[in-house]
Amino acid sequence: MRKHVLQNGVIMILLIILFEVGPTFYQNQSLLFQMMVFMALAQGVNILYGFTGYLPFGYVGFFGIGAYGASAAVTLLHTPALLAVLLGGVTALIVGFILSPLLRLSGAYFAIGSLAASEILYNVVSNESLQAVTGGPYGVNLSGIFDEQTSYNVMLVILVLATAFVAYLRNSRMGMSLIAIREDPVSAEMAGINVFRARTYVWLTTAILAGLVGATYAWHISVFYPDTVFDLSISIFAIVFTLFGGGTTLLGPIVGTIVLYGLYNVIGISSPQYFQLIYGVLIITLVLFLPNGIMSLFSRRGIYVP
Repeated sequence: MRKHVLQNGVIMILLIILFEVGPTFYQNQSLLFQMMVFMALAQGVNILYGFTGYLPFGYVGFFGIGAYGASAAVTLLHTPALLAVLLGGVTALIVGFILSPLLRLSGAYFAIGSLAASEILYNVVSNESLQAVTGGPYGVNLSGIFDEQTSYNVMLVILVLATAFVAYLRNSRMGMSLIAIREDPVSAEMAGINVFRARTYVWLTTAILAGLVGATYAWHISVFYPDTVFDLSISIFAIVFTLFGGGTTLLGPIVGTIVLYGLYNVIGISSPQYFQLIYGVLIITLVLFLPNGIMSLFSRRGIYVP
């Protein structure tokens, strides 16, 4: 146990070093920020899918509503940026609680239900009748609180906390209960585990995480539109990065993001239509033939993967 705690600590220290020292050697800080965004979202997918088996195609809904919750806090309540980020997380938490009945569904029904919920949220914030609150289809301008470096550092804190939470789940009774539910919910219920409550706990935790990430993203870019923060590709990327690396591990989403988002920036930006097709095929292939990601290739050989 102590060895695993040490390994987890080393991973989080390396994350901090990578993104704090990285801008010194790599001048494109915007790309590093985007990478942190997707790592944090991938850890959210990791928590939900890896520990419960729920694949949240509508996960971007929490990201988007967090961005709009933060923007409303700034434009309507005139709150400081850090408080607005927290309120963005709270907004996503409230929406997550409202949508928690989706957890009664499973498999493709849950995936479709979460996607539909995300579309509903998109239509609400982009409605012209709510322009005074959300900016409607005309977007939001937060240039008054623009602070590139502070928002960058806040995103790093969120990423480290998300990774630490995965480490906690991997070594806790709650995590073991969630895995038992994922494998056989009926048997878990018979063993005395409150299945719906455990799933709701994880669902709300990942909602807060995505909301905080979305709020910090809105702060960082300062000007955004509904199409920017409710883009389905955000969910797709986070899911693919997690599936590629491997769920229920700390390293899986991190490695998946570094490898695939790196490839996207080399290949995908010039040919986005082909790269989306590649990602779609990759999801199907991973789910069918390598459901535990590339990290499972090491664990099959007896190598411990944090």
